[in-house]
Amino acid sequence: MKPGSKIIFLIFFFNLSAFAEDKISSTPLLNLNKIKPSFEDTNLESESFTANKNLKKKKTFNISIKNPHAVLIGLDKITAKSSKLVVNLNELKKFGPLEIKILKCGKMKLNNKIDDVAYMQVKDFTKGDNDKVFIYNGWTFASDPNVTPFDHAIYDLQLLSCNNV
Repeated sequence: MKPGSKIIFLIFFFNLSAFAEDKISSTPLLNLNKIKPSFEDTNLESESFTANKNLKKKKTFNISIKNPHAVLIGLDKITAKSSKLVVNLNELKKFGPLEIKILKCGKMKLNNKIDDVAYMQVKDFTKGDNDKVFIYNGWTFASDPNVTPFDHAIYDLQLLSCNNV
């Protein structure tokens, strides 16, 4: 190195250190348990089955289980909270701003394996003008949801099983 280049380097280094701050700042950590979901929590009392509930609620729970229904897992991608959804056939179920309807649900034998399949329609009511448009309308498979994926920016739905069909 040339003797003059060392002096220029030292002058440059000292000029940069004059602009540097002495303190290090950081952002506060988030407690994930305190983050609220981006949808309203559903009231699970009608679906839970405890000993101290009255018999009338237990009977309504048993009746809803005997109806043909699909079991889905709903995931809120923002809060990473998942919910088990039981959707009766031809009935609407709300999951956040989504409205889910299962038209058909059954079991199918493919390559000597039995798979659950469902025909699902989903509407997104985030905007008021989308009440007639389905964001998903098609078949979904429990064993391979990537065949016909449900694609949404915030929510994810996956079929687990079809029961009593």
